Amino acid sequence: MQLKLCGVSQPTATKNWVWCRLHWSASYQGDPYTKKMKWCSMKRGLLFCILSGLLLCLHNGWREANTYNYWKSTANVTILVWKWPFGRSYSLKGNVCLDLYKIPNCTLVDQRSLFPSAHVVVFHNRELVQGSQQLPIELPRPQGQRWAWMSLESPAHNGNLKKFANIFNMTISYRRDADVTIPYGELLPLETESNLVEDSHINKTSLVCWVVSNYRNQHRRSQVYKELSATVPVKVYGRWNKMPLSSEDLLPTISRCYFYLAFENSLAKDYVTEKLWHNAYKGGAVPVVLGPPISDYKAVAPEHSFIHVDEFSSVRELGKYLQRLAEDRKRYEEYFNWKKHWKVKVHGDWRESLCKICLQYNSLPQHKVYSDLEAWDKKGYRP
Repeated sequence: MQLKLCGVSQPTATKNWVWCRLHWSASYQGDPYTKKMKWCSMKRGLLFCILSGLLLCLHNGWREANTYNYWKSTANVTILVWKWPFGRSYSLKGNVCLDLYKIPNCTLVDQRSLFPSAHVVVFHNRELVQGSQQLPIELPRPQGQRWAWMSLESPAHNGNLKKFANIFNMTISYRRDADVTIPYGELLPLETESNLVEDSHINKTSLVCWVVSNYRNQHRRSQVYKELSATVPVKVYGRWNKMPLSSEDLLPTISRCYFYLAFENSLAKDYVTEKLWHNAYKGGAVPVVLGPPISDYKAVAPEHSFIHVDEFSSVRELGKYLQRLAEDRKRYEEYFNWKKHWKVKVHGDWRESLCKICLQYNSLPQHKVYSDLEAWDKKGYRP
């Protein structure tokens, strides 16, 4: 192993030291006058050695700092998708981030040959836990490159993440405390606020409806459904009830219901999916939600736009409230007042989510490492 002094290789440092030693030894030869002159020369030589060493240290430090600043503040950030989620690839022709999402200085690529020059490499968790993609731990990892763990699944479906300890530098998730948050949906302000909201009572034929395919008796949502259906009629669609809906029929069907059961299959921190954003809000029904605590919903959803199961002492009381509300036109329509100020945007294109990494790249810690990704993922999860 080659030793270094202030970042200078051993041969270079040794050469300078030998020169100083020879200069020192030569200064002790000759008459007193010569000694005096050489003593002055020796001091100049020592000063030269010290200054040379300092300059070498400064040069080496500048070089390392320059490398750090390149990765930290580079004008263009390259994001490498190691494998597209669920095997569905997207076109990356042109400047995708700028052309589609107005995000400058951001390059999205999926060629693994660009690994050495990528600032961020993104790994989707589903393919990691299923084994269809492997971490490139055999490749030399460039200094400053960050590896990002990405998942929009609840902890119940993320698998065992203990094997990924001390590997990832970033998290990309629906969670608000992730390094990069990519929610299923979000609110956008209307360009021009409106005092008009469509009549929410038009064509309502069912009190409560629910679309479900993944039905499990042990899920809390299944238990709530059974109790609620014993109190009020609930119209059920989906593969579980052998009444599947096409994407074209989904929203028109929900629009005929006063209330929609936006029940999540897992109760996890910030886990609010398309069941709220797309099915209920886009479908025009008041969502009855079951998932994370009500505080998580209030943090992202419009005020007075949903009904949380936990607000009631019992499911029976919830059912009675829904019946009274459907009969009170004025109170029911108050749940749609938010549409005067906001519109809903549902996210579905992975490219937009990945381009958003660039917006936060320079503000994220440079040397962050998730020592226990499993613990982070399971935070706030209620099995």
